[in-house]
Amino acid sequence: MLRSPSPYPYYITLLVIALFLLSCNSNDTKKEDVVTDPMAMDKTVAANIASFLDAAAAHDGKVNDSLRFSMTGVLEKFYDERNNMPCWSSKEKWQTLADTLYRFIEQAELQGLFPEDYHYSQLRQLKTKLDADSISRMDAVLWTRADLLLTDGLVQVIKDLKVGRLRKDSVSLNKDSVLTTAFYLATLRRITAPESFTATINSLQPAHKGYWELKRGIRSFLDSMDRRVFTHIRYPFRRGDQKDSAYFIKLLQQRLAESNCIGFTDRLPDSTELAAAIRKYQLQKGLEVDGKYGRILVGELNNNDVERFKRIALTLDRYKQLPPVMPEKYVWVNLPGFYLRMIQRDTVVFESRVICGKPATRTPLLNAEISDMVTYPTWTVPTSIIVKEYLPKLKKNPNYLSRIGLKIFDGEGEEVDPATVNWAKYTKGIPYKVMQGSGDDNSLGVIKFNFSNKYAVYLHDTNKRSLFRNASRAYSHGCVRVQEWQKLAYYIADNDSSQLSLKREPVKYTADSIRKWISQKDRRRIDVKNRVPLFIRYFTCEGSGGKIRFYEDIYGEDKLLIEKYFAKK
Repeated sequence: MLRSPSPYPYYITLLVIALFLLSCNSNDTKKEDVVTDPMAMDKTVAANIASFLDAAAAHDGKVNDSLRFSMTGVLEKFYDERNNMPCWSSKEKWQTLADTLYRFIEQAELQGLFPEDYHYSQLRQLKTKLDADSISRMDAVLWTRADLLLTDGLVQVIKDLKVGRLRKDSVSLNKDSVLTTAFYLATLRRITAPESFTATINSLQPAHKGYWELKRGIRSFLDSMDRRVFTHIRYPFRRGDQKDSAYFIKLLQQRLAESNCIGFTDRLPDSTELAAAIRKYQLQKGLEVDGKYGRILVGELNNNDVERFKRIALTLDRYKQLPPVMPEKYVWVNLPGFYLRMIQRDTVVFESRVICGKPATRTPLLNAEISDMVTYPTWTVPTSIIVKEYLPKLKKNPNYLSRIGLKIFDGEGEEVDPATVNWAKYTKGIPYKVMQGSGDDNSLGVIKFNFSNKYAVYLHDTNKRSLFRNASRAYSHGCVRVQEWQKLAYYIADNDSSQLSLKREPVKYTADSIRKWISQKDRRRIDVKNRVPLFIRYFTCEGSGGKIRFYEDIYGEDKLLIEKYFAKK
């Protein structure tokens, strides 16, 4: 008995026709993009890759409204080497490395990156469609888009891991801040070689121990990350302005309610209710529990997990601005952390609390070398301090400087009686030198560490040592006050002695010499033969033991950079 012909071939024919008609209506497909033979798919994708890249090159990376590449020039060179053949798929199947790259982009936050910077949403849609739908797997345009987006995303990953997303600044020491097409191509070849993905990705990143410690803490941070977007509070508000004050309280109340610290928002709280809500929040966050709002409280309220992750990303990029290889020995000052560390062979020899500049007189970020030390130094007051602080007071009281232990000298070095000077006629500076003599009451303490810089700042001891007990220590005019100055001075002396001994050169001073001169209150300038590199940096978080510690953004640097680079993340 003859059977009726199977309807299956008929349905397949209709399906192919439907795909053909659909492809004719697409902006970036052509009729030949419906490929029923898997063996012919790669050749069709190669033709499409050439066409797409031609369109992108002619339109600043844009192929159409839904497809734009950020690294078109690199893509053209990369695919030209491959005769435009696909890299991440073959014969309607993903290559193993494609899954590796896709998972890397999906989990880009573990690298301090943002998945959407690497086409993640588009790739997820394409992968879902190609994995789940056998009909879609016959569409060469989908494979073309996926291949180009994966490569373009990978090139952007290479750039962001190598040099970061921040523009080079005046203290950046990484010379590879602009990557060449040749570098990208060489890196792509290494990454796409068998078993080379992870090793190549890791080799792009800084070798700095602190960088990897911070990265090691990201997974734990993400596991407990609260991704809610909270109300942002503007502070300070205009005091005395009733409208502005009420608006601030309303925002503060809303933000406290979001943290379950106040149970109503239909009316403004009275002072007792607000104080109770603030105390509850302070207790949650381990802050000083006083029920009062201010800069510290508002900073903590605004510093939610979404913002913290951006600070992690920012800090990782700051590591990428350091030299690829750090010196064997160097002094590291982290301003938001209020600490100085003496580093030797990637190990902390000792750590000291520091006091840094106030927000109004910030300590500058810089790279330098400690060139000399001075015991029982004098202090020559910088012009900026004279103009901003002393001159207005001198106009009211000519004896102000004498009262605080400072003396005035003319160009010949002769002391000047301040009562004889017409201070009212000066606005931008004075033709005199203002100095404080050496001694136990000197603002620089008993020793200072000099290094060449255009800001007239240095490291030094202080006569106000009680301030080191405070948690937040931004008090100075820009210089860095060092609590453990003895350890720093003696380390430098021992380092000089050991290095000179190795070179068989005469040793002119030792740690004991410094102890003697200080005990005798002897003013000495000590040349440091083997200068110690110094890095003053602004890192508001760091990793330790798989956890991340955050510091106060004392100068608002993170806030500005996050708004500039990561505002839409």
